[in-house]
Amino acid sequence: MSGMAAVKQTRNLFYFTTWHKKVEFFLTCPPVFFYDRNALKGKVACATERIGIVNRTSMLPALHTGLYLRPLVFGKPIFFTLSNILKRLSMNKIVVLLTFIFLCQCAVGQKNLPDDVEKSINQRIEYGHAPGIVVGIIDRDGPRYYTFGTKTIGGQPVNEHTIFEIGSISKTFTSLILADMELKGQLKITDPAQKYLPSTVKLPDWQGHQITLGHLSDHTSGLPRMPSNFAPLDPANPYADYTVEKMYEFLNSYKLPRDVGATFEYSNLAVGLLGHILSLKAGKTYEELVINKIALPLGMKSTKITLDETMKANLAMGHSNGVQVANWDLPTLAGAGAIRSSLHNMLRYVAANLGLQKSELMKAMELTHHVRHDKDSTDTRVGLAWIISGGAEGDIYWHNGGTGGYRTFAGFVKATGTGVVVLTNSDTGADDIGMRLLNSKAKLKQIKKSIVPAFKETLEKQGLAAAMKMVETIKKDKETYEFDEGAINTLGYQYLGLGKKAEALAILKINVDEYPNSFNAYDSYAEALMMDGQKDAAIVNYKKSLELNPANINATEMLAKMGAGKPLKIATVKESILDSYTGEYELAPGFTITITKTANQFFGQATGQEKFELFALSDTEFFLKVVPAKITFFTKDGQVESLTLYQNGNVIPGKKIRL
Repeated sequence: MSGMAAVKQTRNLFYFTTWHKKVEFFLTCPPVFFYDRNALKGKVACATERIGIVNRTSMLPALHTGLYLRPLVFGKPIFFTLSNILKRLSMNKIVVLLTFIFLCQCAVGQKNLPDDVEKSINQRIEYGHAPGIVVGIIDRDGPRYYTFGTKTIGGQPVNEHTIFEIGSISKTFTSLILADMELKGQLKITDPAQKYLPSTVKLPDWQGHQITLGHLSDHTSGLPRMPSNFAPLDPANPYADYTVEKMYEFLNSYKLPRDVGATFEYSNLAVGLLGHILSLKAGKTYEELVINKIALPLGMKSTKITLDETMKANLAMGHSNGVQVANWDLPTLAGAGAIRSSLHNMLRYVAANLGLQKSELMKAMELTHHVRHDKDSTDTRVGLAWIISGGAEGDIYWHNGGTGGYRTFAGFVKATGTGVVVLTNSDTGADDIGMRLLNSKAKLKQIKKSIVPAFKETLEKQGLAAAMKMVETIKKDKETYEFDEGAINTLGYQYLGLGKKAEALAILKINVDEYPNSFNAYDSYAEALMMDGQKDAAIVNYKKSLELNPANINATEMLAKMGAGKPLKIATVKESILDSYTGEYELAPGFTITITKTANQFFGQATGQEKFELFALSDTEFFLKVVPAKITFFTKDGQVESLTLYQNGNVIPGKKIRL
């Protein structure tokens, strides 16, 4: 499918009818931006909403009763007298049509995407990075929509009403509900979150310093990115079975690693908990709060969590590595990322944040924009959910989002009055597009063709030999093509799951050749060899993987199963020794690992990541099961001084900085 956006016109541009003895005019509604880089570049269809007869006294003085044309959504009013329009219509319909188009073009404005952005988007579509990408820009001249690609691979074209999962942009909706409830006197942002939870739930604190609602929104609560009891039954829809009971269970047992408000640590759990608390306080579901407090007042009819029939028909299916994936459901942590919406609706939301669309929510929106801290980095500040970064034209207020098969971006610059929304139905991000449109100094990432779509197509149509020959040809053109290790690995496992072992082995061998220092490449290839009955070759590759990463527990266990190594034995370590290891270790400025202990478990947690359990190999050496990594503790003069993390072939020491 070409990356070129198709010309789109699904409704009559202009007609009139009689209705209750009134003459009314209709133009394209919602507006359509005609965009085709070859044929109709820069043409803008008339973007007015429904036109009705109005009385002059309610509009403009000294004018006859006429028609009030309201350019979508935020343009200046255009006023015509009814008699003049009817007179022109009777004389020459074409003159009226052209007049309408011209006037509406003036109202909306004619602006194209920058050439480098357009080229980059076309490349992403053509090279298989995403089936569809939609971009919206709003400023004082009104909204403009640029749509590229399709809802599914080879499917219907996307448009401004296509539905996407917006992921973590939902967090800004949660913060807006919080701010709105504050201004209405229903709660205070400084209230302890514990105040609104059931008595059976004990939210952790730090030496009596309690987590507030504001801490939950600005990521300084001390709660981890995800709870440690998050263990999805279905990895394709990971949040679906995480219950309120599980969340309460985690909160009751969790101990904060640091003081509340001390450090920025991005947390889906914290904002998900905030959405849950707001729901409890209001006595409504989180979705009802979103719809009633935000979507309906802003005219965002296609912004919900539960897909209605129209949204289902307009849904763009998510994709990962070129394969369609399931949608995500977040019943408990909805406030962190459950909302679905369209480009049209999201541009209304951004416009309201800019004040281009007048709304009773404006004061609440401004409250979410206030800087609360700059603990993330020297260049970034954080409001209530919104991230604030410096740009050439002014501060950029933004948030991105991602679910299994979608990546999204929404942002705006108050200094220029410009807002941007980018939505894609792929797990390949497009933040750089949004940033480039808001910051003239921002750079777009280099887009290369992925070997995966080309390999897969050749394999399916011409067979394995032809596909491997194509790979050898592509290797000579690495300026154009990229050999993405993750994408190749995923494709290999897809064929392995289908029982096509020869194809899987050939694909995974590509990674071994291209990434000779990757322990994971050898580990995956060894697994495929073992499943194919090639035991000796599997042992060789597992040993190579272990050589590259001694922390690869999977390789150790697999070698033991094949009789080529010793099995892991979990050691028993004295409580006093484990207690001496607890504390915070700094591996790099702003990046630490916090070691904690419960009655029968030992944990580590890196900055911005979820907690992981550590298993003892000896009194000083521990390993992780969730990822191939090891941690070793070192003492000096009887005191624990540091630890060293071994992961992916890297050796990273960290000094103990806090008990």
